[in-house]
Amino acid sequence: MGIYWLLVPTSFMAGLGIILSIMLVIAKKKFYVFEDPRIGMVENLLPSANCGACGYPGCRLFAENVVTGQTTPGKCSVSSSEDQENIAEYLGIEVGEVEKQVARLACAGGKNVARQRARYEGLSTCRSAILIGGGGKGCSWGCLGLGDCEIICNFDAITMNKHNLPVVDTEKCTACGDCVDICPLNLFSIHPVSHQLWVACKNMAFGDMAENECSVACTACGKCAADADDNSVTIENNLAVVNYEKNESVSKNIIQRCPTGAIVWIDDKQKFNKGSEAKKVFRQSDLPLG
Repeated sequence: MGIYWLLVPTSFMAGLGIILSIMLVIAKKKFYVFEDPRIGMVENLLPSANCGACGYPGCRLFAENVVTGQTTPGKCSVSSSEDQENIAEYLGIEVGEVEKQVARLACAGGKNVARQRARYEGLSTCRSAILIGGGGKGCSWGCLGLGDCEIICNFDAITMNKHNLPVVDTEKCTACGDCVDICPLNLFSIHPVSHQLWVACKNMAFGDMAENECSVACTACGKCAADADDNSVTIENNLAVVNYEKNESVSKNIIQRCPTGAIVWIDDKQKFNKGSEAKKVFRQSDLPLG
């Protein structure tokens, strides 16, 4: 009798296991979704950065779209040209020409040219400082210089210079957008390298008010807009704005009469060039507090 009661539950469990196994096999066949094996191969050839610079949230989704022809290997700005070519050769497609994009900072107000009205003491992050009186900088639109962008950059493309201003290494920059997301003042944006005319300022104060806080601020004088007869530059909210959507071909001459050098021309070596009438910056030490 004892053996009988032992065999009954054992047999029941064994039978249940067999039934469930059969159901799983049937379900697997019924709901099976084919996945192109090339997706895994392409994913293995990608850098696994999952940075989002390609426009997709991860390398896996990017690989799926490359395989289906929705995008090209060249769209991955982190991959080397060799890896891009290997993917293209494997799939029998073109690499695709994609213009390099980089992060650009709309501020040139380092400590030698921009005034600090108060000394911030606390957690050394821009996001913390912005909550305490704006971080103490006279220009409430300007870079606080605490380096959140440098810390978050996974590609070592951002370093802080001696004036506490972020400098982007365009060779290392992948346009992933992490610096754009972390900056509490929205000073970073992603641009193709062909956008050579750049306003290195976001100060919306007018005239002397802007220049009193930062000697390289845009004063909304309007000279650049006047020299851009194609409306490629306009003055909006006391700030010069380059309208690449209206005209992709802008002239270098637009920078020449800018009195502070707030609008610059970025040459092929990614050097920021000011106009001939921009006043020179000689001061290398910090401006006094207050």
